[in-house]
Amino acid sequence: MENSSDTAAQPEGIERVRADAARLGLDVEIVERPAADSLEAAAALLALEPADIMKSLVVKRHDGGFLFALIPGDRQISWPKLRALVGVNRLSMPHQDVAREATGYERGTITPLGSSTPWPVYLDAAFAGRSRVAMGAGAHGHSAFVDADALAAALGATVADISDPMAPRS
Repeated sequence: MENSSDTAAQPEGIERVRADAARLGLDVEIVERPAADSLEAAAALLALEPADIMKSLVVKRHDGGFLFALIPGDRQISWPKLRALVGVNRLSMPHQDVAREATGYERGTITPLGSSTPWPVYLDAAFAGRSRVAMGAGAHGHSAFVDADALAAALGATVADISDPMAPRS
């Protein structure tokens, strides 16, 4: 499903997302959207709750590999939970240049769909049963709507509790 009438003019990242979704048999709706200056504004633009925005975070493993952690917009990675699940003592967020090299996507556009390397995916259990969530679409100014359970199944994601509520802003 596509909201843009000219698919050929789409950025390369969107084409990769669309091709990977088709390969996986996953329904994805890619929409163009204006920039937002906060999670709440982004959710409002997409007619969603902040919890329905899926942050696709690239996490570096101690062995030099990576993984994707997909968590709700209103939550943050729980490092102890994710380390225990992955079975490692150390994980970190890589510099944006390293994340781009690992996925082929710039920060703010990252998605496991069409990643230049198909890293393992860990999807937060809070998404279970959510039929419409928005995630990065491979290009700035675009979002991809997916069914969270279908995404997890298509990607062979490990679904587990890997997040905590966001710390209060001061």
